[in-house]
Amino acid sequence: MRIARLHSWPQTPARAIALQRALASRVRLRPPARLPRLLAGVDVAFPPDGGTVVAGVVLWDAQTGCVIEHQVARAPCPFPYVPGLLSFRELPAVLRALRRLRSTPDAVLCDAQGLAHPRRLGLACHLGLWVNVPTVGCAKSRLIGEHVEPGPSRGSGAPLLLDGAPVGVVLRTRDGVRPLFVSPGHLCDIAWAERVTLLAAVRYRLPEPTRLAHQLVTRSRRLAGAALPRG
Repeated sequence: MRIARLHSWPQTPARAIALQRALASRVRLRPPARLPRLLAGVDVAFPPDGGTVVAGVVLWDAQTGCVIEHQVARAPCPFPYVPGLLSFRELPAVLRALRRLRSTPDAVLCDAQGLAHPRRLGLACHLGLWVNVPTVGCAKSRLIGEHVEPGPSRGSGAPLLLDGAPVGVVLRTRDGVRPLFVSPGHLCDIAWAERVTLLAAVRYRLPEPTRLAHQLVTRSRRLAGAALPRG
């Protein structure tokens, strides 16, 4: 997958926040003409050494339910843990893994926030600006916003509101399980992000591509002493 350089990586939280505010104005929330077929799921893990990030990407075919390919990459951990700035800590490794894909996904799903972020630039938005394909944040927990509890059945949703404006949806992907916090990243809107999440959540609470990416990086973290590719 070809990915053009968007920016250099800031070294301080103050500069990262300034960059987030500048990039937020470039996010475009518009629904694609059709639902995607090839979905990439991304996730990261942190090996015990504390100095690196392991990123995994799984390319999944929504029509057949099959994995097309998967890739793993490791990169230095360039940024401290600061809530709201996780993309600066995780994206360098994620981008390395995505660049290894032989095929370009129609959309990317992230176990992260998108628009539902204090500066409207969660990891899914930031990644979308880098890769220039629709991105969706499918987080397991809430970062910001207010909502009522959605209904108990699969497909039930409730708006996630920030300062009275919708930034995502609290979505039940299986009957009786805890909902996900879904928000658009880039090149899609809330309704499309909701539809894609349900399309990909075929058997479990989590969308299949991100669930498999989590398993991939968990295995890779256990093998942190092995020679994972760095390029």
